Amino acid sequence: MTITPSATAVRVPIREGLLSTPLTDLAAVRLTGSRCGECGETTLGANSVCPNCGGARLKPLALGQRGTLWTFTVVRHKPPGDYRGPEPFVPFAMGLIELPEGLRVLAPIAGDPAAVRIGMALEFRAELRPGSHDPEVVSFAFHALAAR
Repeated sequence: MTITPSATAVRVPIREGLLSTPLTDLAAVRLTGSRCGECGETTLGANSVCPNCGGARLKPLALGQRGTLWTFTVVRHKPPGDYRGPEPFVPFAMGLIELPEGLRVLAPIAGDPAAVRIGMALEFRAELRPGSHDPEVVSFAFHALAAR
């Protein structure tokens, strides 16, 4: 699905501290993390306390764009609650992607769920959440890399 961004719309991240800013150029948006200066643990998003050692010397970190699919499942039923995805509901893959920093991120995998395979190379892409407007919500998914 292609979403044409509005030139005047305000954009917000799907979760604060998770994506680099500004959000105007989606191709430049990156997942962000934090690295602990005390134990070296890398975590997803902007954090002020290390969940591993409790240290407070965390530095922001731009996470790698590419990763390897560790495991996945196919979501075949519409999630309960305030679902805001495409209607009618379309099954999708949700995977655990290992990034170069050793961090594993749970994220949607774009494309045909039947084509998803453990060990496949994936690439992060920021995208506008379908149906979001004023503000536009910037979310993300991982996309399969073409075999070389």
